[in-house]
Amino acid sequence: MSYMWKPSKERVKQTQMFQFAKETVKSAEYSTLHKWSVDNKEDFWEKIINYFDIKTSGEMTPVLKEESFIDYPWFPNLKINFAENLLRHRHGQQTALQFIHENGTNNKISYQELYQNVSKLVNYLKTVGTKSEDVVACYMPNTPETVISMLATSSLGGVFTSTSCDFGLQGVVDRFGQSKPKVLVSVNGYVYNGKYHSLLDKIKEIKKSIPSIETIILVDLFGQEKIPLDYVNWNKIMTSIPESEIDFVQRPFSAPQYIMYSSGTTGKPKCIIHSQGGTLLQHVKELGLHCDLKPEKSIFYFTTCGWMMWNWLVSSLFFGSRVVLYEGSPAYPSLYEFMKKVDDEKINIWGTSPKFLKALEDTGEKIDFDFKHLETILSTGAPLNPEQFDYVYSEIKNDIQLSSISGGTDIIGCFFLGNPILPVYKGELQSKGLGMKMDAFSSEGKSLISQEGELVCTAPFISQPIGFLNDPEKDKFTKAYFNVFKDVWHHGDYVKITERGSAIIFGRSDATLNPGGVRIGTAEIYRQTEKLSYIKDSICVGKKIDGDVEIWLYVDIGQDDLTDEISKEIKTIIRSHTTPRHVPRKIIKVSGIPYTRSGKKMEMVITNIINGRDVLNIEAISNPECLDQYRV
Repeated sequence: MSYMWKPSKERVKQTQMFQFAKETVKSAEYSTLHKWSVDNKEDFWEKIINYFDIKTSGEMTPVLKEESFIDYPWFPNLKINFAENLLRHRHGQQTALQFIHENGTNNKISYQELYQNVSKLVNYLKTVGTKSEDVVACYMPNTPETVISMLATSSLGGVFTSTSCDFGLQGVVDRFGQSKPKVLVSVNGYVYNGKYHSLLDKIKEIKKSIPSIETIILVDLFGQEKIPLDYVNWNKIMTSIPESEIDFVQRPFSAPQYIMYSSGTTGKPKCIIHSQGGTLLQHVKELGLHCDLKPEKSIFYFTTCGWMMWNWLVSSLFFGSRVVLYEGSPAYPSLYEFMKKVDDEKINIWGTSPKFLKALEDTGEKIDFDFKHLETILSTGAPLNPEQFDYVYSEIKNDIQLSSISGGTDIIGCFFLGNPILPVYKGELQSKGLGMKMDAFSSEGKSLISQEGELVCTAPFISQPIGFLNDPEKDKFTKAYFNVFKDVWHHGDYVKITERGSAIIFGRSDATLNPGGVRIGTAEIYRQTEKLSYIKDSICVGKKIDGDVEIWLYVDIGQDDLTDEISKEIKTIIRSHTTPRHVPRKIIKVSGIPYTRSGKKMEMVITNIINGRDVLNIEAISNPECLDQYRV
């Protein structure tokens, strides 16, 4: 297979990945570097700390106290403060955060201003008794105030958690009710797709439902509603609390930094605890080496603060880069205008999703910008189909590193991601992440090369979770990741790892179809349905029938009727480009496909519905109104 893009020799030599490889393994071969990073993982992670000058205190040794996934084993004698490292450019006048809203707002905050604002919030939080290990929660849009809240919390040695402001009441209570925040930061209302949504009634109910909340700080972004007197006004903190030098509270490397949440479609979301040190090192490695982020570059990932990509994006502050936050609908007023912002703001690294790229392609509009400054496009949330590689290179930019990346909330980072010194092959994720020892296993636990199997990690990694909340014996934690293969992390993705170390993701393995005992990844079927212009969207699931599984394909074709001719054409294109086993037994018309709030198709929700199982925590679904049609 020929590559779609390859970096020039000059570009390769300018990357931090190239320099790091030459300094460590004296070779520019990535395969050599990756092998060293997993065979000598203790040397590798110590080198990351020194290479990027990460601020720590205490003893570096031992790097790894034991080979354990269950008990967090990394740097037991080291201390660190997450915010101190992200604010190390605190005296700089360069832009730290650029905030763009769908309504045209475009503001910039320097690193010095960011530090000053964090200092004010730190001083206020101290007055209400916030201390090390306390939890601060944000029910916020993607704004600078959210970032400031996280940095202030971390400065004090506290634990930060967040969810998007478009979550309903039950979704917020299911999450924050478990993490028990002492302080809640929210907005009085937000704007999406041109419409204002008040949150004051929801906040009142959240306060009633979560007794741990002692203080509520409200941000007024749009001036449409007064902040009630029984809440703290963010603006008053920023105008009346004095700034001072921040006394960063260093905590053990393994101390909690973030509480993240699983999607929770089969019950209350799992509360996943991530460490200060592990999160920072993983993000610095991924952003600095795999994305080649530098102080002079800008990075923009479209995300909400309820998705781990927000946490990942904010870590870009470590490099002194310009971090662009976008709030609102990317389709307001149009997707074309959104792409114009990517060009106008001279974005170097832009993050998106297959769903966005498909919507952009479906508009049929010519994206007539040269994207002179754009070097890298990142895509995650679902597998990026091969045809979408064609679209990017033909319609957006041909000289671009297109990096499909894959990991998740569970590891607050990536297993597979981009690589600035390697070529891009159609439909493939470029490389394994440094320090991550991945494999594809058969159901018997046999390693597979260039064959489809279960994605596993066979050695401890730096961003492995500390554990789950309310799981003192780690029973739920063990069941979640180690119930399939003994002492091996089972991630739940269906993957093929090629001989050159790249990967193809076929979707979640719990949604893998198994007709007649043959495993089929749903991405193989979506690749075919997306070739048909009249299919707006589709979702493919398995219906258990008499001990076997039938493939049922639901299609959204707008106002058109699902005729026998259309069904036949769909089946023909699937059969001709895959195998007869991929052909769905039933094709059913629907008017909507369920998605998570981060843009992932919720195949297991539909699988549960059609197989008579309950679907819990509907709040995790961005469009739950579409589910009734699947219950027929």
